[in-house]
Amino acid sequence: MTFENSKYSKRFAYTKEVFSFGILYATKYFVVSELNEGIHVDYDIASEIISRFSSKINDDTKIVYVANRFNSYSSNPQLWVDFNNDYDFLIASAIVSYSDFSYLNASLEKQFFNKSLKRCNSLDEALEWALNLKEFKNVNQN
Repeated sequence: MTFENSKYSKRFAYTKEVFSFGILYATKYFVVSELNEGIHVDYDIASEIISRFSSKINDDTKIVYVANRFNSYSSNPQLWVDFNNDYDFLIASAIVSYSDFSYLNASLEKQFFNKSLKRCNSLDEALEWALNLKEFKNVNQN
């Protein structure tokens, strides 16, 4: 399921950022990425994403990154290490896997991420987990 077809796109205000390599949806609490089939997420792609969102990030920003991987693509797991060293606005991350191979890749990436990384089987599971983190305890009461 895509973010725009989910109940969360109606529940939360969001901005849609379109890139040549995919789409990101940004809310106050989380960012959902839906990247294109066959791409390789490298430092250049990560830098392009960060530069697009850098004006919206400040010291008080705390969000969860959700990779909605209904398309198959690869990424450099070292990016997690570099990202953790450079940015502190991520509370946690979730990877939604729709295949066994994608789940195995998420397991590998989990080894590189020094914060909580949840492997999920659906976008609903990922976003409910994210919204129930202690940092967002009042979100579900709205």
